[in-house]
Amino acid sequence: MKRNETAEHWCRRIAGIVCLAGAFVAPALALPEKEGVTLSPDGQLSVTLHEPQGGAEGFALSLKCGEKEVFRRISLGLTTDRDAWTEGVTLRAASAPKEFTEDYRMKVGKRLHCVNRGNERTYSLANAGGRVLDIILRVYDDGVAFRYVLESEAGEQVVRENTSYDLADGRRRWLQTHVMGSEGFYDLYSDGTKTGAWGYPALMEPADSLFVLLTESGVGRGNCGAYLENMKGHTQYEVALIDRAVPAEGTWTSPWRVAIVGSLADVVESTLVTDVAEPSRLEDTDWIRPGSASWIYWAYNHGTRDYKLLTDYIDLAAEMKWPYTLVDWEWDSMGNGGTIDDVFDYARRKEVEVLLWYNSSTAWVAESVTPLYRLNAPDDREKEFSWLEREGVRGVKIDFFPDDSLWVTNYYIDLLEAAARHRILVNFHGGTIPKGWQRTYPNLVTYEAVYGAEWYNNNNVLTDRAARHNATLPFTRNVIGSMDYTPGTFSNSQHPHITTYAHELALPVLFESGVLHMPDRPSVYRGLPDEVKRLLSELPTAWDETRLLAGNPGESVVLARRKGTTWYIAGINGTDEPATLAFSLQRLALSKSPASVRVFEDGEDGQSFRVKDARLMGNAGERLAMKTLPRGGFVMVVSL
Repeated sequence: MKRNETAEHWCRRIAGIVCLAGAFVAPALALPEKEGVTLSPDGQLSVTLHEPQGGAEGFALSLKCGEKEVFRRISLGLTTDRDAWTEGVTLRAASAPKEFTEDYRMKVGKRLHCVNRGNERTYSLANAGGRVLDIILRVYDDGVAFRYVLESEAGEQVVRENTSYDLADGRRRWLQTHVMGSEGFYDLYSDGTKTGAWGYPALMEPADSLFVLLTESGVGRGNCGAYLENMKGHTQYEVALIDRAVPAEGTWTSPWRVAIVGSLADVVESTLVTDVAEPSRLEDTDWIRPGSASWIYWAYNHGTRDYKLLTDYIDLAAEMKWPYTLVDWEWDSMGNGGTIDDVFDYARRKEVEVLLWYNSSTAWVAESVTPLYRLNAPDDREKEFSWLEREGVRGVKIDFFPDDSLWVTNYYIDLLEAAARHRILVNFHGGTIPKGWQRTYPNLVTYEAVYGAEWYNNNNVLTDRAARHNATLPFTRNVIGSMDYTPGTFSNSQHPHITTYAHELALPVLFESGVLHMPDRPSVYRGLPDEVKRLLSELPTAWDETRLLAGNPGESVVLARRKGTTWYIAGINGTDEPATLAFSLQRLALSKSPASVRVFEDGEDGQSFRVKDARLMGNAGERLAMKTLPRGGFVMVVSL
C-alpha cells in the first residue's frame, strides 16, 4: 500500500493506563452496512462498526469469522489531557473500503517472500466538542489491524487508550504474565476467572477450533509498548500502555492493534505483524546474512574471560560451517593468553565472523556485567560501531532493557539505525518482543523475549516444564517474529533437561531465528553422529515457507519449513507420556514422484538417535505417524 503522507509521524507515542470504554448499559446499534461492515478480501472475516444507542457507550467493533464470533465487542476510544473519545461520540465520516495488495521480501523469518491482501477504510469519530479522531481499519484474510490517528494541539498528551477485547466467558486462552523481558510461560486458562496483567502475544480460542492471537506492531518513535489487563472483569482484556502520558506532537499515530484470526495453521503461518509494519528503511541489505553461531555462555557462564576457551568455539564454528560465533559478556575482562583483539584476529584466520555482547546500560547494572555505557550516548555509540566495523565484527547482542516505555523504544530505534549505518546485525536480548521492526530494519535478525534454554543456568524450573513450554511457543511467541531460544542442547548446563535428544534436535527447526545460537559444548557437537552433525551444519535459519501440519498448544506440534527444494519437518511431544504424532503431507504440495527422506527419531534411551532413510510414496494425502518417547521428538528432511 502507498505510504501515507503523514508517515513521518506514524510512530507518535501512546501512553497511559487503559480503562474500559464505557459500561454495557445499552445495546449497540450496527451502522448501515455500507458504513459499518468491512470484509476480508476472501469474505471470511467481517468487522462491523457499532454505534451505541444515544452514543453513551462509545464506538466498538465486532469481529466474526464466517458464522463464528471472535469478539462480540472491541471497544474503541482515546483520551488525552485535553479531550476524550469515549462517550457522546458520533461518526463524522466513513471512507469506502479500498482493497490493497503488498508484495515485499524479508531477510529473515518464516517466509521470505510475503504477499498480503487487505481492505482498508477510515472512520472519523467526532467527540462532543467536534474534534475528530480517525480510526484506520484493515481487514486481511488472516486477521484485523487498526490504529488511531489524531491531529494534536500544542502541548497535548495522550494519557489513555480505550481499546478492549470482550472474550466469551469460559473460553481457552494461553497467557503469559506481563514481566520485564517477556520471559515467562504461556499458561492455559479455561475457567475464565483468571485476572491480571498479560504480555503480548496472547492466544485465545473464542470458538471451537477458531483462534485469535493478539499483539501489536508499528511501535516506533513517539510510541510506547502495551500489554493486556483484565482486572475490571475476567473476560474484558484492555490495552494497557507502559507510560502514563506522552506528548502527541503534530499528527499522532498509535501502533497497530493486531488480531491474527483463523485456524491454528492460519495463526502460526501468518506474517501479519510485518505486513502492517513500515517497509524497509535500508536501501542496501545484501550484507545481511542469516546463519548459525557457536555460543559459549550456556555451558560456561564466564567463559568469555578465557581466550583459549573462546578459540575452541571459533574452531567449532569453522568445523560446522557456521558463519558466526557469539562472544558474550565480560569480553573486556579476558585473560588466559589473549584479548578481544586476539579473538578478532583468530576468528578472521578461521573465516568466522564475530558477534559481540553489550549491556544496554538501561536496566539493572553491576560492575561485573560489562561492558557498560558504550552505546547510550550518540557519540559513544558512533565510536563503538565504527570500531566494530573496522574490526570486521558482524553483529551485536544488546542485553538488559527495562521495559517498552517511550524513551526505551526510541533507544531501540537509535541502536538499529546506528548499527545499520555500519553494517552491523542486531540481536535484542532481555527486552522487547517483535513489533514488525524486522521488516523496517532488516539488520534486526532476532530477539530473545522468551523463557529459553538459557534458563537451565538460572534455576530448575525449566527442567520439568520445558517440553510443554516448547510445544506452546510455535503457537504463541514465535508467531510474531524471530525468537532467540538458543535451542540444540544435548548435554546439561547447571540444571538438567529431561527432554530427549530428538526433541532437542527438533527445536532448531521448530524455532525460527535469523541467527541461530548453538549453545552446547564443542565436545558434544563433535561427538554427535555424522548424520546429526551434517544436519546442524546445513540447517537454514531463514525460510521460504512454513506450514503447520499438526498439533495443539502445550501438547504437541509438527511444523514443516522449506528452503529451496528441501522440506525440514520437526515434531515434538510436549507430554510426559509416549505419543504418536500423526500428520499429513498434503499441504506441502510434494511432487508425485518419490522423495528421499532422512528421519531422525528417538533412540530407545532418549539420549541417542535412530537415523534412517525412507521413501515417500508420493501420495499428496499421505499420512504419517511418528512414535515419540515422553518429551520426545523427531526431524525429517525431505529432499525433492
